[in-house]
Amino acid sequence: MRVYLVGGAVRDRLLGLPVHERDWVVVGADPVELVRAGYQSVGREFPVFLHPETHEEYALARRERKVAPGYRGFTTQFSPDVTLEEDLKRRDLTINAMAETESGALIDPYGGQADLAARLLRHVSDAFVEDPVRILRVARFAARFATLGFRVAPETLALMRRMTDAGEVSALVPERVWQETERALGEAQPQVFFETLRTCGALAVIYPEIEALFGVPQPPRWHPEIDTGVHVMMALHHAASAGASVAVRFAVLTHDLGKALTPRAQWPSHHGHEPLGLEPLEDLTTRLKVPTAYRELAHLATLQHTLVHRALELKPATVLTLLENCDAFRRRERFAELLQACEADARGRAGRESEPYPQADYLREALAAAAAVVLREEERRGLAGPAIGQEIRRRRLAVISDLKARRAAPRPPG
Repeated sequence: MRVYLVGGAVRDRLLGLPVHERDWVVVGADPVELVRAGYQSVGREFPVFLHPETHEEYALARRERKVAPGYRGFTTQFSPDVTLEEDLKRRDLTINAMAETESGALIDPYGGQADLAARLLRHVSDAFVEDPVRILRVARFAARFATLGFRVAPETLALMRRMTDAGEVSALVPERVWQETERALGEAQPQVFFETLRTCGALAVIYPEIEALFGVPQPPRWHPEIDTGVHVMMALHHAASAGASVAVRFAVLTHDLGKALTPRAQWPSHHGHEPLGLEPLEDLTTRLKVPTAYRELAHLATLQHTLVHRALELKPATVLTLLENCDAFRRRERFAELLQACEADARGRAGRESEPYPQADYLREALAAAAAVVLREEERRGLAGPAIGQEIRRRRLAVISDLKARRAAPRPPG
């Protein structure tokens, strides 16, 4: 039995990056042998075992053969005579197809180290076309390593296009699409994930609602970048640069879906695109089974982002209604995420990446002031249930009005 460190741990060590988890391949053994040695079997579809002490994953070397469409259409063969090179050959990218011996010697049969130096994401073999999940993985790695200058090799992009044209992408199950997308949204440059998918044609299959935004013009006065799809990618990049949560990034990605439904005769104006965006958002999140928390924040961003942008010009009563409609008094953390998404939207525009966004500060102050309003016990006497709520709302409106007046008042000189 021989054990090798494989995959991301080898890649990241060579790149000088932190290694967060380690995976191992076992050659020359069978499941019975590992169980006898104290390993715990955890693989349902493949022979994967947990080390009795470190609890790291150890997988038996295996071969795969394509027998049906989709990422589940494989038969797997594992036996003591499967070689390390055969196991590495079934992997997606050369930079993920390297191994180390227990003494630290590098085994690199497919040129992964050279591709690391060249900053290339290149497929290991033509067997790449057999698994459509690899399209998503390549796009995700492109998003992860974009800051290091990595790019997808032209021949790998060509294979990804062939797979899309052959309908392989359509065979992906929603859960796996979302799993890879959620991970990609958390990468350093998540917009590269979607741009890569678009380059190979897969975005139109997986995310037709997002693909539809490209080529849709916006008013140059507000959007110097013009193209709605370009704007959404810029806004997503800003959200990631600001360290926003994945939920915020998803809300930024989907906040303008309604603009794809604006009649061409109205271009570049998009009046009423906010409610128009709710239906495609519902279609997308239902199809991919997006978690509820992501859906709710994306719904808020879609419907309310324009009103948040106009916060400084709104009447106090409209500001209070906005806070109420966003359930901001009960869910202050989610409202803070909404403001983050709106700020990314505002700054995701050509030449406006560093502009201030005072709307967020104003709405945070308005929420804090209004939330501090209370009715003491003696003030509640003589008031029925609805009347208590009305009085609290009246006082909240008064403090927001006072805040707006103070912000509008000229500051004394000096």
